[in-house]
Amino acid sequence: MTPSSIVPQANEKRTHSTMMAWRVHEFGSPEVMKFERVPRPAPGPGEVLVKVAVAGVGPWDGWIRSGKSALPQPLPLTLGSDLSGEVVAMGPGVSELRAGDQVYGVTNPRFIGAYAEYAVASAGMVSNKPTSLTHVEAASVPVVAVTAWQALFDHAQLKAGQTVVVHGAAGNVGSYAVQLAHHAGVQTIATVSAGDISAVRNLGANTVIDYRTQRFENEIREADAVLDLVGGETQTGSFQVLRRGGKLISAVSRPDQDLAKRYGVEATFFLVNVTSQYLTEIARFIDGGKLRATVGAVLPLADAREAHLMLEHVRPQPKGKIVLDVGAS
Repeated sequence: MTPSSIVPQANEKRTHSTMMAWRVHEFGSPEVMKFERVPRPAPGPGEVLVKVAVAGVGPWDGWIRSGKSALPQPLPLTLGSDLSGEVVAMGPGVSELRAGDQVYGVTNPRFIGAYAEYAVASAGMVSNKPTSLTHVEAASVPVVAVTAWQALFDHAQLKAGQTVVVHGAAGNVGSYAVQLAHHAGVQTIATVSAGDISAVRNLGANTVIDYRTQRFENEIREADAVLDLVGGETQTGSFQVLRRGGKLISAVSRPDQDLAKRYGVEATFFLVNVTSQYLTEIARFIDGGKLRATVGAVLPLADAREAHLMLEHVRPQPKGKIVLDVGAS
């Protein structure tokens, strides 16, 4: 056997046991991200290995990269949580999924590992992909759609006929919240900028307020709940639009408990808990035509740093979710 006949096998072995992934060895700006060849992970108990077709990019990825995550994040780490792809291997104790299943969801409770050619995911945090969506569309859904669902129905516990104010209604979480509230018979008051008014009406908002020209505090009274996706002064002003006993639910920052007491309302911050059950329910809504996914920029995996420059507003960020097409790299 000649030396040259050995080389292809050696290269083949290397590419089968390794993969490309976006790694962070120190926290900081997008410049700290490194596109590296690393060992392909193996699924442990209760986990599956997913051949990633597309990974989603969200603000939480930027928080993790910059060291501002609410969870401990030992370094080095692979960025990314939202994904859509195909199950290629199962760890011990996984019975509900099998090789070949097309799935979507998130990787794990730490929200890392998806900006890669292969990712290990907790079997309880993925589900069968909506059949009506491409992988590009499906990767845009998990975190933002489940956040909207849990805010409205688990935390605010809204019922048909009640009223919710959705701040940031044209954003990724907000647009799902408007659609879900509409289908549940909940009256929605959406705050957006002028350019988004018609889009948010089309999603099912009953009342739309342009926050740049109208003060929502003067326009709204006795709402049952506020979904705060903006924070800051918007969150503070939201206390006065709630009825006594109403609920302020924030997905961005912890509300002031002294203000909550003064206004006689409940005020809660929550971190999303993505599980197979929620993903299955959301897939049913999507395949039933009740929810629309909105994809913004589609970049190849190799351009993940560009995606983070969009998150930081160094580059223009389009409406809709940014996704990384792994197959395009």
